[in-house]
Amino acid sequence: MKVLVTGAAGQLGHELSRVFSGAGHEVVATSHATLDIADPAAVVSAVDSARPDWILHGAAWTAVDACESDPAKAEAVNGGGSRNVVAAAERVGARVLYVSTDYVFDGTKSTPYVETDRTNPQSVYGASKLSGEHAMRDSDLVTRISWVCGYHGNNMVKTILRIASAQPGLKFVDDQIGHPTFADDAAAGMLMLVEAGAAGTFHLTNQGAVSWCGFARAVLEAAGEDPARVEPIATADLQPPRPAKRPANSVLDNATLRGQGFALLDDFRLPLGRLVRRLLAD
Repeated sequence: MKVLVTGAAGQLGHELSRVFSGAGHEVVATSHATLDIADPAAVVSAVDSARPDWILHGAAWTAVDACESDPAKAEAVNGGGSRNVVAAAERVGARVLYVSTDYVFDGTKSTPYVETDRTNPQSVYGASKLSGEHAMRDSDLVTRISWVCGYHGNNMVKTILRIASAQPGLKFVDDQIGHPTFADDAAAGMLMLVEAGAAGTFHLTNQGAVSWCGFARAVLEAAGEDPARVEPIATADLQPPRPAKRPANSVLDNATLRGQGFALLDDFRLPLGRLVRRLLAD
């Protein structure tokens, strides 16, 4: 099939382009430099030119804290951009895979979130991404991911390794828990769903719930360092405080994947080890 990737310069977009191309599909890769998804005419032009079977819509404004100070831009890109993509897809008969987020939930649930749980975003970013979800049609595919890490772009694994190389002790919150998602595994999962012709909403994360403190310790352990260098801290004690509210519970249960007989992604420690080895070898 032929796919058009938006946000192809991002950490997930890189992997989507690589994984779909590696599986023999024709990939048209676009980035913010080549396609402004907030411009309806530009989106129509790109989609009309490519005439894809699927649009893998990974482009988004993901600067969670910056979104708080510019809600109009967040909605224009994440909500409006997604509506533009769906409108253009409609013209050429394409389906859309939309990449969404754990931030559509409020984080107050005491157990993992399943796909049918009520959404209640507590941040501008989460609200704008939910707006993008609402733009999708019944035939489209929504994949919610969380705590994304990968070889390309900025992410927490790179941040933890950088801090660890510069100072003896690290402090990370232990009252926010989630499922890390590694970009290469997520892209492979999205390929699986697209090739199966899946539709609807899927949580697509690596397995293994962990706090940010526990995750930082796992990063140091994967790097051959002492995980005890990481000390826990409460979100309320962060200085300076973060503008956007983070969900305390971001654990996404991959219930629909499991229920439809799809393979779950590996425990996060496997791709974490693979990524840390690659980063340290650079």
